[in-house]
Amino acid sequence: MPQPGSLRGAIDLSPLVNRGRTAPAPSSAPPAGRSAPSGAPGAAPANGVPVPSLVLEGTDANFGQVLELSRVLPVVIDLWASWAEPSKELSPLLERLVAEYAGRLLLVTVEAEANPQLTQAFQAQSVPTVAAVIGGRPLALFAGAVPEDQLRDVFDQLLALAAQNGVTGVAVVDGAAPQDGDAAPAEEPLPPHHAEAYAAIERGDYEAAIAEYRTAIAQDPRDSLAVAGLAQVSLLARLQGKTMDGIRSAAAGSPKDVQAQLDVADLDVSGGHLDDAFDRLLTLFPSLDAAGKDAVRARLLEYFEIGGAEDPRVIAGRRRLANLLY
Repeated sequence: MPQPGSLRGAIDLSPLVNRGRTAPAPSSAPPAGRSAPSGAPGAAPANGVPVPSLVLEGTDANFGQVLELSRVLPVVIDLWASWAEPSKELSPLLERLVAEYAGRLLLVTVEAEANPQLTQAFQAQSVPTVAAVIGGRPLALFAGAVPEDQLRDVFDQLLALAAQNGVTGVAVVDGAAPQDGDAAPAEEPLPPHHAEAYAAIERGDYEAAIAEYRTAIAQDPRDSLAVAGLAQVSLLARLQGKTMDGIRSAAAGSPKDVQAQLDVADLDVSGGHLDDAFDRLLTLFPSLDAAGKDAVRARLLEYFEIGGAEDPRVIAGRRRLANLLY
């Protein structure tokens, strides 16, 4: 469960989110009773976020919008399956409790089997799996059904964690603004290559997104958002088409194989486990030849961009890598 004041186990996905632009709507209609995310948070009152419902449907295609919403209010993710009896018990309870929190939490339901990228990203080994996203950072919560009082405790801790990280917006259904809110200025749109990269990510064309970020970096090598975005989308491209079981089995079977360990490190980072990825690669590093060390060093530099320079895990990882190099 989350501990207030800490985003341990989370990674920053916000470079993949187009600030000030609404993501395209998903191609398929949501199930009855569930709405697709819509509306740009920048157009909301100061602490109000207009949404069609407190319960939205998340998909591989529209999850960029969920990340954007999470920048201003905490989002609970319910990975469910129609055949799973615990889901039939937990999902209605989640919906009821989220409604009781009066907009301080948003619930996004994800049908696990229909959205394999999200299922893999949240490392859902069973359904239901419940996670959260705060400020673009995914955070594991629990798997399986839990009692109502325990669920309330989780939500209370999640709100405390969100508040300590400055994520204090309120979801407003049908655009009704809070009475004490003032209009917030709309955020400026991203530069053209960033916008094109985001659009490519939304349609699953990671190679096009990589090309757009590389063009942005060529035009301005100091564009830190493009550097971080390139690292993020490169990670997504490397994981595309691979399975969690296949990656972990290959790594376990070949502990000295550099590519297998790089793959499982990618999987760790995609689920927010930066510490695990750093430790895996930095422990392997001294035993590698020059080519292997170059490959691991390059991958670690990408992970440092994903985590962000101020993340204490990145700081510790950089220090450990420097000690090995020098």
